[in-house]
Amino acid sequence: MKVFWKSPILIIITNVLWKNRKVIIMTILELKNIKKSYYLGKEEFPVLKGLNLSFDKGDFVSILGESGGGKSTLMNIIGGLDRKYEGEVIVNGTKQADKKEKSMDEYRRDTIGFIFQSFNLVSYLSVLDNVLISLKMTNLSHKEQIKKAEDLLKQVGLLEHKKKNPNQLSGGQKQRVAIARALANDPDIIIADEPTGALDSQNTSDVLGILSDIAKSGKTVIVVTHSQEVADYGTRIVHMADGQVTSDERIKPPYETVEKAREFKTKTLSFGAKARIAWQHFLNNWKQNLMIMIGVAIGLFSVMFFLGLGNGAKGYMNKMVTDLANPNVPMVMKRVSTDEHKKNEEAFQETTRLMPQNTEKTAISDTLISKVEKLDHVKKIEKAFDVAPANLTASLGTTKEPFAEIQTWTSVNTDSSLLVGKKPSEGEVVVPDTFAKKWDKTNWKKIIGQTLHLDYQLLNKDGAPVSITQDVKVSGITKGTPGQSPLTMNFKTLQKVFVANNVISEPNFIVPTIDDSHNVKSVVGKIQNLKTDGKKDFVTFSLDAVLKPINDITSIVTIVLALIAGISLLVSLMMIIATTYMSVAERTKEIGILRALGARKGDIRLLFVIETVILGLASAILGIIVAFMGEVGVNSGVSDLLDKYHIIQISTGAVIGSVIIAIVIALFASLMPAGKAARLNPIEALSND
Repeated sequence: MKVFWKSPILIIITNVLWKNRKVIIMTILELKNIKKSYYLGKEEFPVLKGLNLSFDKGDFVSILGESGGGKSTLMNIIGGLDRKYEGEVIVNGTKQADKKEKSMDEYRRDTIGFIFQSFNLVSYLSVLDNVLISLKMTNLSHKEQIKKAEDLLKQVGLLEHKKKNPNQLSGGQKQRVAIARALANDPDIIIADEPTGALDSQNTSDVLGILSDIAKSGKTVIVVTHSQEVADYGTRIVHMADGQVTSDERIKPPYETVEKAREFKTKTLSFGAKARIAWQHFLNNWKQNLMIMIGVAIGLFSVMFFLGLGNGAKGYMNKMVTDLANPNVPMVMKRVSTDEHKKNEEAFQETTRLMPQNTEKTAISDTLISKVEKLDHVKKIEKAFDVAPANLTASLGTTKEPFAEIQTWTSVNTDSSLLVGKKPSEGEVVVPDTFAKKWDKTNWKKIIGQTLHLDYQLLNKDGAPVSITQDVKVSGITKGTPGQSPLTMNFKTLQKVFVANNVISEPNFIVPTIDDSHNVKSVVGKIQNLKTDGKKDFVTFSLDAVLKPINDITSIVTIVLALIAGISLLVSLMMIIATTYMSVAERTKEIGILRALGARKGDIRLLFVIETVILGLASAILGIIVAFMGEVGVNSGVSDLLDKYHIIQISTGAVIGSVIIAIVIALFASLMPAGKAARLNPIEALSND
């Protein structure tokens, strides 16, 4: 039969019939005076030299010629991959040269289906997913896309192989997958570049049969070949040599076409489709990605761990302080400084130097107390003493211990500061554990309920020293420091003794209880601004003054440690950039395939960005898991040493921050490689091996 079609007589008859045809032939593609040259420096190398061709619907045109004759260049021009040419390409009456790049992307999605000699299947995608690439650029639902892909695979006899990867297929099977993919977008023109070049005779026959069937369905099939055997399958043979058409033979008329409405419309790749492709490649490249994830995760873990350590250390130091004193209850003392410009902290130091002497200068009158009492948010006022008697000793049995101070128990003191016992009532005292253990090293807690004898000297109102003796019952024990811890008593207990011995009995500090912790700062500010005759009355002290520098130092140290740990993130950034560049190089052909199928530059760019973001998120998740495992491990290990306190406290903010950092790093790392991928020339990309 093939020999018969080569008969000169038959060709003459066919040409006569063709010239006198009455059927309406619809031209879909026209090429007018197409010229194309390549340049090496200033030297010009013409490839196409003024080609004029037209192609009809239902035509199976074989462009026959030896390698280097310009056949592939011509196909790239027809397919919209090469736009640097002279002349006119007219498709359905529209000049392609007038179209912008996005319109050409749409042209390839709507009109062109590519079949390549080397199949150009995406290696990490299944047979079904390779066909679905084109269908993802349609308005079909996901369910409809799968059905369409399966129908096409059934059409080419490969439905049972849909879950296989390309490396599990023979050459003929791969080409049939490529044909199914080319048909997926229901194009008007099928371009096949040496579709049988890598196939044996049986597979060649099968593929050509499929292409003939495609032409019979009303599509225009253009096959580039150097094989006469392949060319004979078509309806028309165009011979090319040295960039020119040397002959144009009509073997038989084009197949009749039946116009039918398209089942669907094409569109750009959706975000979901790009995300799926990115995820599939991420999984395929899991070993390399895992190494990067570990690197990024280590950096994130270090940052979170040190921030958590800083939070825990800050909390632990605050706890140690607040266990001893209530941060929401300030201490208020009389301002003795005559310099109104002195800051509260400096004036406070002057007052505290005089307080232990219990003089008139530091005594707070009821009139002054009432000023504080009247302020908003002040619920009550506690009067208190802080004195340093001379020769203060406490005796119990044979145990005798010198002390430096006697203080009043107020709301500043917390119950948690007591190791055992209770706060002192009238006639009672709280002693430090150092004294209790000196009294009885083993059974030191039994000191509670014992009567303590005190001896000390104070100045009376006349300024003369007076010796005072006092017996008080031990009510509680606090953690103490030898030679520094005070004895703590009830205010009335001290006041009665002071009155009896003509010692100044007005308090030398007061403690206001404020209704809410949020109001402490504002109330303290108001107290500091209270005045009599234009002079400030008070100085104040709150634990904020102690905690703030501690917290500031802890925060600085934490940030420094976190920044040091963050250096590893810079290394991770370099790793991601390098890996993404490698991925672009490895996926060059895939990029060319996607562009040939109608994917836009922006689609390619976003594809790589999505994959690096997935990498960043996966790294963040791994880092968070490791960080929390480290938190649990360290906290369990030191729990007994820190009285069950969790020294590592990774905050929600640190977790969220780590996720954001990972994503930002990934995005930044992807920008240049993704841009490079988007700018790749699709022709060069497709020719990459």
